[in-house]
Amino acid sequence: MLVLDAGAFVAVERGDRDVVALVKRERLSGRAPVTNGGVVGQVWRGGSGRQAPVARLLAGVDVAPIDDLLGRRAGRCSPAAVARRDRRGSGLPGHGR
Repeated sequence: MLVLDAGAFVAVERGDRDVVALVKRERLSGRAPVTNGGVVGQVWRGGSGRQAPVARLLAGVDVAPIDDLLGRRAGRCSPAAVARRDRRGSGLPGHGR
């Protein structure tokens, strides 16, 4: 599951090809990226002009309600959570400690 935060939408608005490639890969695998209404509120400014890429991205994104499950999934993907996991080690040979 690819969960998009406000930074992903801003990156797409600025033409970041890496984020566009992540979204494209998710769609090609048959899954729609997911975000929530709070993120939409942070990034939506009408969808015209510079925001046209944001409007196109939102058309193919599932906007989920913010509930406990989505919050926990997003938390696992957050930079702080990833940094904690990296410090602990992944448990895979050759990765982490």
